[in-house]
Amino acid sequence: MEVETEATNNVMCLLTDPEGTPLGAPMYLPQNAGPQQLQQIVNKLLNNEEKLPYAFYILDQELLVQLGTYLEKHKVSVEKVLSIVYQPQAVFRIRPVNRCSATIAGHTEAVLSVAFSPDGRQLASGSGDTTVRLWDLNTQTPMFTCTGHKNWVLCIAWSPDGKHLVSGSKAGELQCWNPQTGKPSGNPLIGHKKWITGISWEPVHLNAPCRRFVSSSKDGDARIWDITLRKCVICLSGHTLAVTCVKWGGDGVIYTGSQDCTIKVWETTQGKLIRELKGHGHWVNSLALSTEYVLRTGAFDHTGKQYSSPEEMKKVALERYNKMKGNAPERLVSGSDDFTMFLWEPAVSKHPKTRMTGHQQLVNHVYFSPDGQWVASASFDKSVKLWNGATGKFVAAFRGHVGPVYQISWSADSRLLLSGSKDSTLKVWDIRTQKLKQDLPGHADEVFAVDWSPDGEKVASGGKDKVLKLWMG
Repeated sequence: MEVETEATNNVMCLLTDPEGTPLGAPMYLPQNAGPQQLQQIVNKLLNNEEKLPYAFYILDQELLVQLGTYLEKHKVSVEKVLSIVYQPQAVFRIRPVNRCSATIAGHTEAVLSVAFSPDGRQLASGSGDTTVRLWDLNTQTPMFTCTGHKNWVLCIAWSPDGKHLVSGSKAGELQCWNPQTGKPSGNPLIGHKKWITGISWEPVHLNAPCRRFVSSSKDGDARIWDITLRKCVICLSGHTLAVTCVKWGGDGVIYTGSQDCTIKVWETTQGKLIRELKGHGHWVNSLALSTEYVLRTGAFDHTGKQYSSPEEMKKVALERYNKMKGNAPERLVSGSDDFTMFLWEPAVSKHPKTRMTGHQQLVNHVYFSPDGQWVASASFDKSVKLWNGATGKFVAAFRGHVGPVYQISWSADSRLLLSGSKDSTLKVWDIRTQKLKQDLPGHADEVFAVDWSPDGEKVASGGKDKVLKLWMG
């Protein structure tokens, strides 16, 4: 009898990264080993000089107890090799926001979009009153009102080097602004025949200083603009209906999603169509890239370091991009009016990796966490759902909103998720416990736009009640 207990005290385990690449050979681990011991093993095997934090998953469930306890609870056979996935965690922690620190009036119509600058020091908003406003985050007051649009400002986008802000309106014109002065840089960029649905900048690790951005429109085209030449350099036409969203990927290709149910992939030197991703049975509403967060923030991270030259910025941005991407291809998730989502690896195949089903209404917004580990989706079925970013497997549903969820945003450490809804509230969800962390009422009407600043300090929200709210931890 003695001998037998000796033998079963160890479990044969294989550690793999999220992509499934094994870390060394399978090894025997004692049953009393828990996340802490596994952390030491992984740091040792990877030869990390600075010890990094990791989370461990068995069959998509986080391991929070000793191995022995887990095996008993889930009745897992010790005969088989137990596969444990290790996920690197952010070394810094973001405090959850819990109070409204300022309600700033200024816009005279609904606030339709809010966006923090890549370094988190400035905030811009676009509104139905045809203006773009820049806000001073230190004094929490309006700084500049940018006037010039003839119609509602539907979308805004900061260049990843933080030097430019572009806005697109319902009339179809685009305007570039200097965030330092609030003045337009040049005349409006004219070319689109209908309203602008999305704007995305060329990543700074591909080209610094930032010059080119792409816009998508209801007219069925996407256009690449050069702000130095102040004109449209390439027109990407091929969609048969409205283009609803556009993303400029880290590998230098552009993805467009459309109401013609397809996603097209374009190269950016001549504007040739490289690939077509088909599968959705209805309009494509939203696209998300696994590298989106590093593309948006470029060289800036939570430390707030500033850079003196574009070359330095490009170098740091490329390092951050490569580190985030690892050896995996860039992934794309599309959300649609057909209630489903697809996970793609466009560089690898034109066929989807997985179909993600579960929402009971149209999917309005999809977003990858900054570390690429999760995908969150917001839907008109009042729920926010969480999925595995590598496999597309369903993880959890966050219920609590009593109206359609319009927009979501992640905290920089990928541990918290923010959602804004038609029910006038913002909610902060904890990814680890998969529960509501904070309920943030305060708006008098629907919340259309939310953003969590890249430095993690602040959240901004705007909506139908025309005010901009800032929330702090």
